[in-house]
Amino acid sequence: MKKYLLFISISLFSACSQTNKKMIVNGSIKGLQKGTIYLQHIEETKYVTLDSLIMNSTENFELGCNLEEVEMLFISLSKDVNADRISFFGSKVTKINTTLKRFKFDAEIEGGIQQELLESYYENMVRFNNQKLELIKNKIIAQKESDQELVKEIQIKIDNSLKRSYLYSFNFAINNKNSEVAPYLAVAEVYDANVKYLDTINSVLPENIANSKYGIILQDYIKKIKSR
Repeated sequence: MKKYLLFISISLFSACSQTNKKMIVNGSIKGLQKGTIYLQHIEETKYVTLDSLIMNSTENFELGCNLEEVEMLFISLSKDVNADRISFFGSKVTKINTTLKRFKFDAEIEGGIQQELLESYYENMVRFNNQKLELIKNKIIAQKESDQELVKEIQIKIDNSLKRSYLYSFNFAINNKNSEVAPYLAVAEVYDANVKYLDTINSVLPENIANSKYGIILQDYIKKIKSR
């Protein structure tokens, strides 16, 4: 997860209690016969396990922890930093069904309103990503054919596509300023944009969102950039 969120120190909550869990994630992993599933979050640049469950001859699981406010959580079948992880906005109850073979990519998530909003954002980003991949493919072909003029033309299109995707992200965050998803997108998806755009997102956040986990991270990140 090569995002800014992995490179900042944030205060996160203590490990889960096995009783009185405020957040539950349950579901199934088709094809899993034996193994351990982990519920994790990011603490001081590292994945930290909040709860775990040894799976033995069952595809169903239930994990949980005490969650004071929504944040990005992960489930994984390994503690290894490079392991496939399913990411989701934790809420009171989240249901995740997937397969062992395509653990990350087959995940179907039913969660809270933050998760629904985040999924709608990524669904709309698909067209930008597909366009970028197509342009990169055409650029490689042009480079092999030593057509420098075409290479320049395609690069301009790539740059313009990137600008449009960033503009979409900014508008999405601003239009959904009442959700924790807004500051999350700022620090996870467009953190390398001009600080004035991040400032714009920050300036429209209502108090409760500005004081949320990702709202505070966004404010600290903006201060860090401006102090350079």
